[in-house]
Amino acid sequence: MSEEHVFAPLVERWTQRFQLDDADCAAIRSLPHSERLLERDSYVVREGEASNNCCLLLSGFAYRHKLVRAGARQILSLHVSGEFVDLQNCLLGTADHNVQTLSRATVAFVPQAALLALAAARPAVGRAMWHDTMIDSSIFREWVVNVGRRDSVTRIAHLLCEIAVRLGAAGLAQDQSFILPLTQEQLADATGLTSVHTNRVLQALRRDGLISLSTRSLKVLDWHRLRELGDFNARYLHLETPRELSPA
Repeated sequence: MSEEHVFAPLVERWTQRFQLDDADCAAIRSLPHSERLLERDSYVVREGEASNNCCLLLSGFAYRHKLVRAGARQILSLHVSGEFVDLQNCLLGTADHNVQTLSRATVAFVPQAALLALAAARPAVGRAMWHDTMIDSSIFREWVVNVGRRDSVTRIAHLLCEIAVRLGAAGLAQDQSFILPLTQEQLADATGLTSVHTNRVLQALRRDGLISLSTRSLKVLDWHRLRELGDFNARYLHLETPRELSPA
């Protein structure tokens, strides 16, 4: 896999949000990195561990989660290809949560020192990196609201809407149909529900004609109703058109 191909999705995604010039894009493509193929459920980041690298997801899916002392898991966010899963560790150093793959995945490990040097040398790229971490924070806030203040049906509908929008933006959905990267158990852990309750909600959404669901594949049949039921507004994903951030 060539360097240009490895970082092309990242360059494209950042360029959609910011006015990066040719030198900025070339600097991103020239980042040192090592590629690895990870099997499903592999740990990319472990809580409490320090790392010298940040991980860019090249293919597949990953998720952030924390484990409580009793062993229960809370899933905190989903990651799709083209996204860094731990960019904040450039500054924080020690991971405060886990990241695991949801599927077989190809990842690129990029030295944190190289990312920090790039941010210092290319301010527009630095702002794009900062922006990525701010979007992560925005998603965390929405997931807190989802688990804390929405009922079970609304929680599931909201999460399915988010997955549909994010996969669509990444070019991984077609005609409102996409691979559902989360298992039923993982959907439950992402919404604070039991697997049994999650199954009942999914069956209700199917009976009501909002979705069709097969093995690891979902199709949205009525986007308007699913969005309304899920109290979903994509604003928190910040998928706006290209713009330029001027330094203060």
